[in-house]
Amino acid sequence: MNMRKLTAGLVLGSAVAGMVAGSAYAESSDKISISVIAAQYGQQTANWWKGFEKDFEKDNPNIDLNVDVVSWNDIYTAVNTRIANNQAPDILNIDVFADYQADGLLLPAKDYVSEETYSKMYESFLDQSVVDGTVWAIPDLASARAMYYNADILKEVGVEAPKTWDDLKNVCKAIKDHYNGEVYPWGIDLTTDEGQAAFAYYTWNNGGGFVDDDNNWALNSDKNVEAVEFEIGLIKDGYTNTDPANETRYDLQDMFGAGKIAMMIGPNSIPAYLKEGGYSINYEVAPIPTNTDTSVSAGVMDRFMCFDNGYSDEKLKAISTFFDYFYDDQRYSDWVQMEGFLPATKTGGEIIAKADESMAAWVDIVGSSKFYPTAKAEWADVKQGVIDVEQNALLGEDVKGLLDSLQSEIAG
Repeated sequence: MNMRKLTAGLVLGSAVAGMVAGSAYAESSDKISISVIAAQYGQQTANWWKGFEKDFEKDNPNIDLNVDVVSWNDIYTAVNTRIANNQAPDILNIDVFADYQADGLLLPAKDYVSEETYSKMYESFLDQSVVDGTVWAIPDLASARAMYYNADILKEVGVEAPKTWDDLKNVCKAIKDHYNGEVYPWGIDLTTDEGQAAFAYYTWNNGGGFVDDDNNWALNSDKNVEAVEFEIGLIKDGYTNTDPANETRYDLQDMFGAGKIAMMIGPNSIPAYLKEGGYSINYEVAPIPTNTDTSVSAGVMDRFMCFDNGYSDEKLKAISTFFDYFYDDQRYSDWVQMEGFLPATKTGGEIIAKADESMAAWVDIVGSSKFYPTAKAEWADVKQGVIDVEQNALLGEDVKGLLDSLQSEIAG
């Protein structure tokens, strides 16, 4: 299954791009059309893009911008269908890129991103999109993960926030016994939305993970088998929401906001989500419980990428203008803050840190997080593969056998 993201921009500063929009493009009798597929991050994403499209076309009257916002559950199928029909979008906003790059479908980022815009990016984020020394996608935004817990529930039960896996099981049991099923102690999402994240939380915090120290796939390591068995054990012991294979993290966030889940792992965007949803609970944030000496957070970075659709110089300039416009410091900061994410640009980080001191700490967290190995061409298949492992394990299949099969399929 192939899935990727696209982004674009040439060597035009935002000020120059604005001038070009009113002059060079005016020489053409036909508008330049740019197609974008964008991922839906939350309740406000679609409306934000509608406003962006309207403002962009007003400031760039010779460019016709068409943005399709697609849910995460559908976006991979939508993109793959477009590609199969030779209708790849110009720009894609998604999480992965390497399989598209391996198929020769993408342009190098510096072919369409202006120097001014490119220089704003955190280098550590750009490094996540390097293949053979070339950056093939640019970061859209990022998030880091931590454990959220309902402070009132834990106080009522008389327990502290868990730090270790043993702590977690003990706290879950105490909450289950106290509330007798009225509150789920722990939230788990094994859907196509976040199943790969769940795999990361447990394997990374057991000393395992997707790859070994040499960056080779190590999906069936003993540490991973133990981690997935622990994860599935929490569900079978009745410590979690009842339908993890179908309940997304947004369902979990709603249950958490309503006081129906005591603890869950989630991104730094949860406070914004709870506020937007009108929830008012007393919650705290803590490191993810671990079975090692140090808790590991998951850093998640989404991307823009540009498909190689045989563009004219004029079209590339228009694509560059799109990115200069999107990454305008204030506009980009508004975009990131709208859904409570972390910025992928240094200037955006400065603006957001000044506006909200608590976000500065999250920027530090994401800087020390582990990332998915998305630069490996097999990542799209691995992502779906680990979700399938978790869901099949939930149905009673043997974890080791499932991971052995996945490792054989991916690594040969």
